[in-house]
Amino acid sequence: MAMIRRYHVIAAVALVAAATLMTFTAYRYVTRGTYASLGDALVGGPFTLTDQTGKTVTNADFKGRYMLVYFGYTFCPDVCPTELQVMSAALDKLGAAGSKIVPIFITIDPARDTPKVMAQYVANFNPRFVGLTGTAQQIAAVAKAYRVYYAKAKGWEKAGDSYLMDHSSIIYLMGPDGKFLKHFTYTTDASGLADKLKAAVGA
Repeated sequence: MAMIRRYHVIAAVALVAAATLMTFTAYRYVTRGTYASLGDALVGGPFTLTDQTGKTVTNADFKGRYMLVYFGYTFCPDVCPTELQVMSAALDKLGAAGSKIVPIFITIDPARDTPKVMAQYVANFNPRFVGLTGTAQQIAAVAKAYRVYYAKAKGWEKAGDSYLMDHSSIIYLMGPDGKFLKHFTYTTDASGLADKLKAAVGA
């Protein structure tokens, strides 16, 4: 029952985050008394983080490639591993076309998710996965840029090193220029994700 309740919490957070993304995408502004669509979602932007090898990387390192980005944490008991499996399976279904896309897992729990921990974790899903961590400030900055919600789960605030995190569960597709293209909610399965990725990247 606890796991079911937790899944519902994350699902609710994901729906709120998805609604927020759609709001940003549809946002309109007034110019000379008329309304015009901004067109681009205000999602993503520059970041400086550390990958699973301990190397400092920035958004510029991924220029020219699509980024498939998911925020979560390695101690996540259910939703995170499920979503990473979906991402991995979708890329496998794309075959050679999947090489255009870099799957990226960004932790929202940098206190526990060191580069070593991230390396061991992402290796369980796909050798192409890039695991990114950083300081608390760096993670807060990139999460804000991607409109990601995260916080220690209620009741776990003083639990030492054993705690759960609440967070939004959305997969982001960023273009070769680093701009937001699409997002996928937790309801998207591997086949559905593969089809949508294929259409988006022109595979």
